[in-house]
Amino acid sequence: MTERIAELAAGYDRSAAFPAESLRIAHEAGLLTATIGERYGGRGEGVEETARILHSLGRLDPSVALIAAMTLTTHARQADRPHWPEDLYGRVVKESFTRPVLINHARVEPELGSPARGGLPATRARRTADGWAVSGTKRFVTGAEGLDWFLVWASTDEPEPRVGTFLVPGDSPGIEITGRWDQLGLRASGSHDVTFREVEVPYEHVIGIGPHGPAAEQDNRAGAALHLPLAALYLGVARAAQEFFHHFAHTRVPANLGHPVARTERFRRTAGEIEVLLAAAEQLVFGGAARLDAGDIAYSPEQALGARVLADRHGVRAVESAVRLLGNPALARGNPLERHFRDIQCAPVHAPQEDVCLLAIGTKALNP
Repeated sequence: MTERIAELAAGYDRSAAFPAESLRIAHEAGLLTATIGERYGGRGEGVEETARILHSLGRLDPSVALIAAMTLTTHARQADRPHWPEDLYGRVVKESFTRPVLINHARVEPELGSPARGGLPATRARRTADGWAVSGTKRFVTGAEGLDWFLVWASTDEPEPRVGTFLVPGDSPGIEITGRWDQLGLRASGSHDVTFREVEVPYEHVIGIGPHGPAAEQDNRAGAALHLPLAALYLGVARAAQEFFHHFAHTRVPANLGHPVARTERFRRTAGEIEVLLAAAEQLVFGGAARLDAGDIAYSPEQALGARVLADRHGVRAVESAVRLLGNPALARGNPLERHFRDIQCAPVHAPQEDVCLLAIGTKALNP
């Protein structure tokens, strides 16, 4: 059933429309609710299974995978460490089993950039008689057009500002898409700019509120349970590119050669390089995810960051190798490899970016 997502991917890429049909298919396959905790009636899948789901969806349509990733990781965090108001989360779960309910954080800002690099959000939560009024603009809010819940990171207007995540229903008055996502890759991810204008939030619908400082900045960085599934997502893109490369190699028969180019040493050598790159990266990602699920305390966050860095490098290099060998046909509009090449460029751009990862890894290495 999910192969239909791959059939729809090219059309969504061309139109940059919200991939509602593909997400419906993913929901019906149980993929959007896989990480809901057992205590809430879900399967409670761990990091490895999340990575495998996103790897598969990344091969089919990485825009759909990225939207799904945000919802899956939100449920996974709640299953691991409950922090939502119980009644509210119970309602979200109940609805999630009947239709696609999409959730995502709204954190990046025009002036601040990625919270992974530190700083206080400019988005403000003003105290009101009944709760909070949230105002500000967020960037790169994946799936914005279809989100049922925005998890808005904001600071309070108190004399000593606190920071927290404000749970905003997607149909709340005062929410507007103010900047359209028009990027090279992941065009259907709908990672638009969203402006919140005095959006009302009940007092109790805030999570993790507290002073801004080292602890808050640490919380701003996605944990290993997010790094590895995202790495798997982009490796799925690279596997899709590999599939097309193999198809081309077996069906391309130049007149002067008289047999498929798959039989030439040049193609076989490149096929081998691509397979080595992707297989090694998948071992790092899925192996690390399994260690996280097993509670292996020897597996550090820095190791997960390292797996993310290498997976992104390997995925980009694998797709580039295929493109270089195929030449002009690889970059032709309508050729799946052209789309995969564009999509894989998003891997090293996705936060936390390589320099942030390497800084954390190097700091740990120099200060054991």
